[in-house]
Amino acid sequence: MTDLARLPPEIQVIAGPVEARLRQVLDAEVERWAGVDSDLVAPLLALGELVLGGGKRLRPAFCHWAFVGAGGDPTDAVTVDAGAAFELLHAFALMHDDVMDGSATRRGARTIHIDFAQRHGDGSWRGEGRRFGEGVAILVGDLAAVYADRLLLDAPVEARRVWHELEIELEIGQYLDVLGTARGGVGIDTARRIACYKSGKYTIERPLHLGAALAGRLDELAEPLSDYGSPLGEAFQLRDDILGTFGDSTRTGKPVGDDLREGKPTPLLAVATARVGDAGGALLSRVGAADLTDDEVRALQDLLVETGATGEIEASIARLTTQAIAAIERAPIGEPARSPLVTLAHYVADREH
Repeated sequence: MTDLARLPPEIQVIAGPVEARLRQVLDAEVERWAGVDSDLVAPLLALGELVLGGGKRLRPAFCHWAFVGAGGDPTDAVTVDAGAAFELLHAFALMHDDVMDGSATRRGARTIHIDFAQRHGDGSWRGEGRRFGEGVAILVGDLAAVYADRLLLDAPVEARRVWHELEIELEIGQYLDVLGTARGGVGIDTARRIACYKSGKYTIERPLHLGAALAGRLDELAEPLSDYGSPLGEAFQLRDDILGTFGDSTRTGKPVGDDLREGKPTPLLAVATARVGDAGGALLSRVGAADLTDDEVRALQDLLVETGATGEIEASIARLTTQAIAAIERAPIGEPARSPLVTLAHYVADREH
């Protein structure tokens, strides 16, 4: 379960109701399908453990405060359903991402495809355990996406348009990420494009747009909210890149240097690649290698610092965050939402997990 006490009050205000809604939806589905076949309980419980087992609840928070800023009633349950939909869609993305990356852990626990591969082995079932585990993870991820869509069935047409565009952008960004990883590195412009579509828009800009659409003011607020959400979304992903390379595994729930092991095409690596000589280039060519050692991870971390790539990315995070805060301070939104959105900008940029 998410430790709500560790989250800022600006997130807690919506995170608690969203978690209660998620639990209500998933408990009902477990009860429903257990009556059909007891074997259906395991994948549904696995989904619940992922969705309720942690997370920052950023997407519900940005959606909620945009809705309030657009004049919506902060007690309206419409943002609770939207927030729950975001968390389920995020679970879908995480499960598929873990399969594509071959990740063994997520939020400090075994990933779903690894867990079900183990169940396959424990049961001495037929076929290949890896394929079974990955197949289950894909199916559970798809189920999460369907549940997310169902929560927004009664949303206004404009809100559903935003939602579907968000889903498309997420898939486009994921493809670019997979392609960049396979090719073994990308330029800075492509790396930024991947960050924008895979994470930035989906985490901040589109949740803001959905909140405004739920309040019936998207036409008026789309541009000023983008002026805030677009740079902040980029700052969010750049911070993710730093954490994926240098982050403490006890905080991130992923192995140290995970992005280096997976060969993620990040702006951080793109900046370093443009700056290193032959010796550094040889080391950077090891990024994404299946046999990358802990010593090589540490050497790569040192190289990223020595080339100034880490410093440049940190400076970009600070600049983008300042730009976002200036945008929301002049945006035509209700005052009750302005201060929370400023606080969330600092939280996104400075977080440690």
